[in-house]
Amino acid sequence: MALSVRQVKTTKLKLCMDINTDMILMEKKKLKIRDLTLRDGQQSLFATRLSQGEIDKLLPYYENAGFYIMEVWGGAIPDSVMRYLDQSPWDRLRACSKVMKGKSLLSALSRGRNLFGYVPYPDNVLEGFYKEAIANGLNVMRIFDALNDIDNVKESIRLINELGGIADGAVCYTVDPKAPEQPKQGFFGRLFGKKPAEPEKIFTDEYFVEKAKAMEALGAKIITLKDMAGLVNPLRAASIISKLKANVKVPVDFHTHCTPGYGLASSVMAIINGVDILDTNIWWFGGGSAAPAIELVYLFAQKLGVEIDVDMKAVGEIRKHLLDARRSLKDFDLGTLPREFDPLNDKLPAEIEAQLDRAIAAAKASDEATLLDACHAIEQYFGFPKPNELVKNAEVPGGMYSNMVAQLKALHAEDLLDDAMRLIPMVRRDAGLVPLVTPTSQIVGSQAVSVALDRRKGNPDYTTKSNQFISLVKGEYGHTPVAVDPAFREKITGSPIEKPYDVTSYKQPENPVVEDLGGVKLASNREEELLLELLPSVANGFLRRRRAEEFEAKKAAEAKTQEASAPTAAEPAVAQEPITGETLVAPMGGRIVEVKVKPGDHVKKGDILLVYEAMKMENDVTAEKDEVVKRVFVAVDQVVGTDAVLIEFE
Repeated sequence: MALSVRQVKTTKLKLCMDINTDMILMEKKKLKIRDLTLRDGQQSLFATRLSQGEIDKLLPYYENAGFYIMEVWGGAIPDSVMRYLDQSPWDRLRACSKVMKGKSLLSALSRGRNLFGYVPYPDNVLEGFYKEAIANGLNVMRIFDALNDIDNVKESIRLINELGGIADGAVCYTVDPKAPEQPKQGFFGRLFGKKPAEPEKIFTDEYFVEKAKAMEALGAKIITLKDMAGLVNPLRAASIISKLKANVKVPVDFHTHCTPGYGLASSVMAIINGVDILDTNIWWFGGGSAAPAIELVYLFAQKLGVEIDVDMKAVGEIRKHLLDARRSLKDFDLGTLPREFDPLNDKLPAEIEAQLDRAIAAAKASDEATLLDACHAIEQYFGFPKPNELVKNAEVPGGMYSNMVAQLKALHAEDLLDDAMRLIPMVRRDAGLVPLVTPTSQIVGSQAVSVALDRRKGNPDYTTKSNQFISLVKGEYGHTPVAVDPAFREKITGSPIEKPYDVTSYKQPENPVVEDLGGVKLASNREEELLLELLPSVANGFLRRRRAEEFEAKKAAEAKTQEASAPTAAEPAVAQEPITGETLVAPMGGRIVEVKVKPGDHVKKGDILLVYEAMKMENDVTAEKDEVVKRVFVAVDQVVGTDAVLIEFE
């Protein structure tokens, strides 16, 4: 049948519209999501206390959610699940891998040369962990160095690639120091006096781009801008992300936190400037000191015409069960519960729709103040925490903050928090202007607490120093962004000369026979040996409990086949001899790691008497003068409070 001219024109117009629509659909930007809920989310908000039982309840709902990557391991997980939950980090990784069946890539966070611990490790330890992790289902290893020292990540990138994993090179974002406050000048001083010189800018856009290019050249398959403290403001996010996209060929990921109030707005800027992967958490584990909630990112993406490459219905199922998981963590919860919200079914009020439009218009116009104001209004409506000004001014990561709060609470020293937070910038500058990310965040945070205690006791700053702080200032963690003042290095380490980490000095922890538990080895397999190499003091207690359980189970089984022996009478209590000699007390509460003396020992000034762990840092306690040990009041694994009596001298 012949078509009229009008019908031909209409058909052509429809065909053109269909083609244009198809092109728009084809060109619609897809944003991949890395879900942080089960690792970084719970670390930032709940000090990594989410138990395996709670994770097992959540995993089935994750299976078909379609996250590009799920971060489930590394970071504080290996330490914290042993230390606080008495669970195996290897079991956690295996459980995630078994349920997910490869449907989402599983990732972990590695601190490069420091792996998942707080000290540098030799290459054979790195290889052992990476090999075992990949064998147990890990796909992506995000690798960073707390000092952004490329030498500290090159071996990890090589090993991950060779072992069949995906190396994700993370550049740690940090900021230049604030200019010291200048003394006030009078009128003529302001008129004729010299203006103070502008401090040199160190952490420029080019600094981060060059670090990223170096990682890509080493073989990184993803580049992450890792903003662990949430200090990337929106305009800086736009600037750095756009430059990374222009200078590297691999996908670019943006990782940030909401603590100081920039997270959501900066994520919007990252999307507009072409970021490939965005790190988010699910509603109940988002916002505050964690990364933005995926639900809020989804609202912005819808308006920007960007497709979130995730099944949001499946996310809704996870969200329902995640609320119970958060309630189980109430003792560690630093935030406030946001109001319930389902972005697929709940209608937004007109004023919030208007704020979304206002935020996007401001982002496109590079109007940072309006963008932040609109995003804060949206977060306030949903009940997410307000920007934390204390954290913003101290320039610390959310995970560092939550861990400091949890640990000070455990030490009954919560009143030290404000003083310690104010001291963090000073300690950071003294240590070479290190970025604050584990382990440097833990080292600097712990040292700030020690300085606060020193000041409270009337002692000079740095009277109490952790072994890790000494190593950092010495140079064993690598090259700091700014050289440490030689005079300060000498004050802390005894020498003004920088000394790098010597891998030949590494001593593999002993795997002893535990005679009292049946004469078996403390670590029973390669996985446990690796835990002992990574975190010897924590793994020692964890593995002893495993061997004790096995020993008791064996004894119970034997008791079934023979008569139980008659119970022995209890030993009569012995009256404690009063303390009459000089004593050594704990400078800070913590756990005894090692006792190096016994009654009758003659010690000289400076001898190490014992080692205790506080704020996850090990501290040597030394003799203040030549003395003879009369009594030792503590044992390995015992927890003591600040000023507890440790040793009495003759």
